[in-house]
Parts: sequence; structure tokens; C-alpha cells
Amino acid sequence: MADFDWPWEYNFPPFFTLQPNNETRTRQLTVWNNLTRNYYKHRNQSSLDINEDSPLFCNNALKRRLPTEGRLAVMEHLQGTGHAAPLDKRRTNWQVYWHTLDEWAKIIYDWSQRTGQTNSVCTIYEISNGDNSVGEEFHELDQDVVLKALKLLEEQGKCELMLFDDSQGVKFF
Repeated sequence: MADFDWPWEYNFPPFFTLQPNNETRTRQLTVWNNLTRNYYKHRNQSSLDINEDSPLFCNNALKRRLPTEGRLAVMEHLQGTGHAAPLDKRRTNWQVYWHTLDEWAKIIYDWSQRTGQTNSVCTIYEISNGDNSVGEEFHELDQDVVLKALKLLEEQGKCELMLFDDSQGVKFF
């Protein structure tokens, strides 16, 4: 995996302190929003624990780390833009989306139409890890994210989710 390109703000010590001025904080959170989405896209991951000192929130070269309340503010900002959702009531575990769920739904549905998946059943695993999805942006995407996007498509009447044995599948319309 290639090295991640950190934005210049990552090497600016005040970036790791929530700014008191509302306008400055809004700009800061926007940069954190972009950084978080790009970082998770680069790593092809979607799960984040705000209590973990990952490189995202800790710049060891500067000996700076974003405090927990700052991390929570970043995640709540991401949630407000549709790019994250809490996975627990304490709001410590989050799912990060570099595309919103609506965008993922459109990407997956467009793929299903382009590759002739209409009126055939495939598993969630086949969508996220199958040979037909190699090279697609959602290839190896967390299956929980894929499932959430498919539920949106089901609400729109573009697919039907199915449960068979221990697998989940989908039929695209």
C-alpha cells in the first residue's frame, strides 16, 4: 500500500486542538472531514474507534494528538454530512463512509445494471469481493456498508434483499 499523503494542516500543531472561534472551527472540521474520508478510503477501512490512538488522530512527529472530545466533534461533523454513523450508544465506535450511503447505493446499482446483474440473485459477498466487482470502488468494501447501501436501494424499489441459509443475497431490478 502506498504511503498516505497527509495535508499540510496535519503538520500544523493547532490543527490538533479544537479551535474556539466558530468560523475557524467549522473550517477545521471540514479539513478533518476530508482527511478522515481520504484516510479511510486509502486504507479501505470503515470502522473507527475514537479511543484508539491511530495515526489519523496522532501525529507522533509533532507529539500532538486530537483529544477525545475533538475526535467526537470530527465524527459528529462527518455524521452531519452523511459520511459516518455511530455503531454504539456511547458514540465511540463509528462507521466511516468516503461516499455517502446514497452515493454507494448509486455506484452499486449502476454496476449491477452495467454488468447484467438485473433479475439475478447474488450474495453480498459476491458484490463486495467477487470477480465481477474487481476494479470497482466498492470491491472489498466492508459488507455492512454494502448492506446499508442495498437497504436504501430496496427502499427505492431497485432491489430485493433475501436471506438464504446463512447468507444474504440481493436481486436487482
